[in-house]
Amino acid sequence: MNLTPDNQFSSKASQLLSWGHWFTFANIGLVLLISTIYLFADSQPGTPLGWFYMLITWVSHTSFITFCAFVLTIFPLSLVFPYPRHIRGMAAGIATIGISALCLDAFVYYSLGYHINIQALPEIISLLWSTLTSSPAITTVFAGSLIIIILGLELIASNHAWRHLDRLKNLKFARYATSLLVTCFALSHSIHIWADANNYFDITKQDNVLPLSYPTTAKTLLARHDLLDIKKYQQERNLQLEGPKGRFILNTTLPNCEANNQVINFLVFKNSDQLNNFVNERSDLSALDNILQPVNRQDALFNLIYGLPAYYNSEKLREALPAWAQKNALVGLSGFTGFGFKDIKGEHSINMILVDKLEHLPSENIIAFSLADETSKELITTSKAYISNTILIKNSDSFKQLNDIIYSIVSEQLNCPALADAAMLGRNLNTDYQQEGVNYSNGVLVTFKKDRITLVNPDGSYKQMSGSEGFLLEQSLDIPFLIHSIKELQKFTRSSGS
Repeated sequence: MNLTPDNQFSSKASQLLSWGHWFTFANIGLVLLISTIYLFADSQPGTPLGWFYMLITWVSHTSFITFCAFVLTIFPLSLVFPYPRHIRGMAAGIATIGISALCLDAFVYYSLGYHINIQALPEIISLLWSTLTSSPAITTVFAGSLIIIILGLELIASNHAWRHLDRLKNLKFARYATSLLVTCFALSHSIHIWADANNYFDITKQDNVLPLSYPTTAKTLLARHDLLDIKKYQQERNLQLEGPKGRFILNTTLPNCEANNQVINFLVFKNSDQLNNFVNERSDLSALDNILQPVNRQDALFNLIYGLPAYYNSEKLREALPAWAQKNALVGLSGFTGFGFKDIKGEHSINMILVDKLEHLPSENIIAFSLADETSKELITTSKAYISNTILIKNSDSFKQLNDIIYSIVSEQLNCPALADAAMLGRNLNTDYQQEGVNYSNGVLVTFKKDRITLVNPDGSYKQMSGSEGFLLEQSLDIPFLIHSIKELQKFTRSSGS
């Protein structure tokens, strides 16, 4: 085929190539505007270098993926099918589809903390469905209007670039802009290489913020959510440093709880032998299987008393009543001073007793379990609890946590579900059948999903194991679920208005 400059086909292809560059420049501006959503979806950098890296990466990466989209779609079409009117229309349609997909991904990332991917498809579909069903008319109008606006902007940019192509060719803007983008691209990658080598987490925690960027790792994920013990990681040895903890902040006004006159008695035994001796003397107790609790006894008791993961465990919080019990003094504590909790005397709807002797114990409405063996080298353990037939907790094969048990008691036995949801982090074992949960002990993030338990250490290392059998699992991290778990863990770290 003759492609000399005088050839009509060559001339049209050359014009379309020039037009395509300007059309791409226009789309880069639109993509930069939309992609600012990603920058505000996570915590902001804490250093000037982190901010600088975020800005140059935002400019260069979004420009790069926009240009790649042009090269992979519109550019080959221009060569194979060089008819300006048709190409301009097809380009506007392709760009509308691509930018609409970017808007959808930005919405998913802002809501869930991860990008669209096959692994998290059920969660993404659930998010979109709940958004649509909550206000179908508004959602449909907004989504439809957004697509129409994007298509209109694409048609305007496409036609304007073609009609003013000769004037645009004389502008020096493209040369300077291209140089700037190439410089930002090279500089951002150079800074990232340095940050990765020097454990500079204010930069590497941004790895997966923008779409089609660096894959998320356990270290970058923990750093992004301020759960990474950076000193421990940098020193690369087993230091007894306390990881960062969350400051407990109530997001809503606590509702009143008009509890009934029934008294629930939690009997906490120091070892399983004591518990077995007690259970053997009772015929009215049924087993509650697969109780997952921290070996650290204070963390386990904090789960039970406060209905929260030990991420919020602090001396200041332990000095006060649990938030769920503050309005009506619903809980009484006896014998827990040795674990850092104050005794709370008097008659209450829920009494928690650390058992020393088997004599003079309550005989009705009992929930009994034992603390883990302190000599265990494990972080968490599974055990059984035993409940009276009058206690409204359904047994199941899934893992249950101590905060789930107190959450269920307040929701069902005291008939105060709104109070449980406002002040605790757990699930109602009678109505919530999701086989997943999150906890935190000794600085380690603990998540479980069905039988798989994941432990993520403060230095970003992790291991996964079968909860029922105990063997290690050689599987990749379920990053979307891990992000969901961290967000659930940090539910009370900031007020609803922040």
